[in-house]
Order: sequence, then structure tokens, then C-alpha cells
Amino acid sequence: MRVDAVSKANQEAFFTYCRAHRNEVDDSYLYEEDLADFVLGEDNPTYLVMEKDAVVAAASLVIDDYHRRGRRARFRIFHSEKADQGIYQELLDALRPSIAGLDYIFVFVPEEDLQTPKIIKHLGFFIERSSYMLIRDTSKQLVMPELPESLKLQMFRPGMDESHYVTVRNRGFENLLGSQTPLLEEQVSKMIKDQDHLPEGMLLLFDGDQAVGIVRGTDDEYEGQPIVCIGPLAIIPEYQGRGLGRYLLRTIVKSAAEMGYKRVYLSVNAENDGAKALYLKEGFTQEEAIHCYRFNCK
Repeated sequence: MRVDAVSKANQEAFFTYCRAHRNEVDDSYLYEEDLADFVLGEDNPTYLVMEKDAVVAAASLVIDDYHRRGRRARFRIFHSEKADQGIYQELLDALRPSIAGLDYIFVFVPEEDLQTPKIIKHLGFFIERSSYMLIRDTSKQLVMPELPESLKLQMFRPGMDESHYVTVRNRGFENLLGSQTPLLEEQVSKMIKDQDHLPEGMLLLFDGDQAVGIVRGTDDEYEGQPIVCIGPLAIIPEYQGRGLGRYLLRTIVKSAAEMGYKRVYLSVNAENDGAKALYLKEGFTQEEAIHCYRFNCK
């Protein structure tokens, strides 16, 4: 066996491997549109393990500006067809020049995958956090709470609301494990141009001229059916505890139903007991669990 860096010559072999195994791993960066946008370079260091002419393992990191500012990188895929610790070690070694200067790298592993954790723990990975995927049927009864008269809800206005959006998101998530890196306005401008963007699903809550809450729903697919992914949902600290999170949650569920979606989903960190309790009360049920495994680079 040998380890090859992905190049234009073997890029299609990498894509084929991702398609063959994306149902076994966290597929957040393995959708067709993600593969179509894949660009060779320092932001996407990628390696294959070859047995004769066949790909038997792959590792690819996402080191975009957002992750680089947090001095970290996440795996797009870290997978082997063979339960061989040596193969994972070779892939990790190949990536070391690309992660020099970072604090850590991480990979999400579905809870039902019992084999991968056993292997990567021996390489130095450990669980940093866990999260749950919660799903709700949009046909369930929904009663909208009253919104205080001083507050107003409006759709995101491109070119006007980028600063409002990042302010709320960053203040609301500043203590949320895994989300502390601030979002930038230019990232929001890019988000609204993505294929999954739903103009009706990006909403801001204002108190006068001050944005105090945000919620976003994007187009996604789950089990072969369209679904709306909810996130982020954030309220600035001084407005929390007033039922505004519940209001935004019900609003985006209602909006998804009006757009024709039958289901919505969101993810919540395991340690965020208050948020999970709210979602369960709001008719969501736990569908999946996933664990974030971290590897310290230093």
C-alpha cells in the first residue's frame, strides 16, 4: 500500500470513494455540491491510501478561513475500508505538514460507528463534545406565541443586515463549544449565494434598530427527502429568557411548512440541556447522535 496526495490525476477517484462511503460517516462536506466546489490546495489537503490501483482509505481536511481563524481544521472525511490503525496513522502523518501551526483538528463520528473510535483513540483523538440531531414533522400542531409590541420580525436584507446578523450570532454563540470563532460579514454574504439558501428562511428579530435574535433555515436532504436544516438560532444574552427563542423556532417551522417542507431538523450540543429540553417540548425527537473527536496538534 502507498499514500498518494490527491491531484488532478486522481481527484475523481477521491470523489468516487467519498460517494461510496458518505453514508457511513458524517457527510456534512460530502454532498454533491461540496464535491463540485472542491478545490485542490492548502485549504483542502487530501490523501488517498492505494492498494494496487484501488483506493482503500482517504483523509481530507477543511482548513478554510473560518477554521483557520480558530486555529483548527475539520475532517471532510477520515475513513478506511480496512479496520487498520496503521492506515489511519499513515494518513495522519501525511497531513502533519498541513496542520503545523494549528491547535487541533477534529472529526465527527456517528454514534453507530463503533469501529472508528476504537482506532483513532489509539492515535490520540479524544471526545471533545457530542451533539444530537433532532427532527420535527411540520404538520404537527403549532401555536404562535404573541410577540411584544416593541419587537418586529423581518426577512434578511442583503447589503443591509450582514452586520446585524453576525453581531447576534457571535454574541449568542460566544460560549458555545465548537462555535466560538466569530462569523464575519463576508461569510454571510457568501452564505446567501449558496445553493441551500432560502430567502424566506433567514429572519432577524429587531427591537427598534437593534437586532436581538436570528434564525436561519436552509434547504437540505435527509433519507432521500427534502428537509429544512435550522441553524443558527440565537438571541443576544440580555434578551434571553423571554420566550423569544421559542418564537423564532416556531416561526421557522411554520415558514418551512409554508414552503412545502414536511420536516425540519436541527443539531444541539449534548451539554446544552436547556436548548435540548426546549426542542423536545416543541415536538422534536432525537434521531441521531454524533461525537466530535479532537486531536491536539501540539
